[in-house]
Amino acid sequence: MNETLNITDRSRLRRSHERGHFDRATINSILDAQPMCSVGYVIDGKPFVTPTLQWRESNRIYWHGSSASRALRNSRDAQVCLSVAILDGFVLARSGMHHSVNSRSVTLFGTAVKVEDPAEKLDKLGRFVNGLFPGRYESLRPDHAQDLKATMVLGMDISEGSAKVRTGGPNDEEEDYDLPIWAGVIPVHTSVGDPIPDPRNIDGVPTPEHVQSFRL
Repeated sequence: MNETLNITDRSRLRRSHERGHFDRATINSILDAQPMCSVGYVIDGKPFVTPTLQWRESNRIYWHGSSASRALRNSRDAQVCLSVAILDGFVLARSGMHHSVNSRSVTLFGTAVKVEDPAEKLDKLGRFVNGLFPGRYESLRPDHAQDLKATMVLGMDISEGSAKVRTGGPNDEEEDYDLPIWAGVIPVHTSVGDPIPDPRNIDGVPTPEHVQSFRL
């Protein structure tokens, strides 16, 4: 497996080339840091985008949903575009033109393939849950056959795409640095709040460690 993705006409950056990254280490770190993604696909020649959750296993990425989902049914065996983005800060410059954001994002292209084997699908779903909450899947009620029938899992090779990363402060035009205008960065952080128990929890059920220690 190559440590760097091949640059294609779809994946190359047209502008701000210095922000582009094609190495798997950068791409994987962003995918692993943000489970929320958006998947783009085409139905009857018209584009659609659906938000969902993704998880990575080695050089493949997976997502799931209802077997009746129009998004998944039309993505299966079709070309899709999957995107993950993390906002790290607002960059305020001395002109509107040079305002920006600090962010990390990944855009991937490829063919979505359905996980057909029931045992493999069960394994993928377990990995998905445990990837977010280590050890939780084994503590749950075992999946019914109908649960698996009602769920579709799609996977795609991480073979075409790129990451885009911006860090640092504003990049103003040289003459604008003498203007009496505040410029800088407003950092943005994702925070995890205290768990809120279901009021229908049985009395005495303890809060699991994977809930108490959950972090993104």
